[in-house]
Amino acid sequence: MADLGELYQNVILDHNRSPRNFRDMENANCRGEGYNPLCGDQLAVWLRTEGDRVIDVSFLGSGCAISKASASLMTTMIKGKTRAEAAQMFERFHDLVTGRTQGEFRDLPRKLEVFSGVAEFPARVKCARLSWHALKAALDQKVPDVAPSGAG
Repeated sequence: MADLGELYQNVILDHNRSPRNFRDMENANCRGEGYNPLCGDQLAVWLRTEGDRVIDVSFLGSGCAISKASASLMTTMIKGKTRAEAAQMFERFHDLVTGRTQGEFRDLPRKLEVFSGVAEFPARVKCARLSWHALKAALDQKVPDVAPSGAG
């Protein structure tokens, strides 16, 4: 079991050192922000959606290794998903980090299991969930189906 814990730690450290999709997005049509006043972690999540599908996702911000790794892994998991699939993943991740899964990770990509131990450290749960709440805020935005033509 120690090997598994070490693997999880290495995945988190890798995503902290080299976060995926860590950039601003100029052509985003949704944006959400997250701030944890207890530790100062803050970040923004950008989405580019077409219809009901997330075409691109990125984030920027500062925070601890868990916060940044969670955002990095989240962005890799959300690309290509529908809004409903992304919302379901939000709920399952929330259950995972709060210990409500009872060891069952159904409907959740295996890569996210690295955060299963966070439930044992209540102060870190908010770090892991920060980017996911920013994602939810972005998903909750109403996006027009057709972009304005610019004529007028």
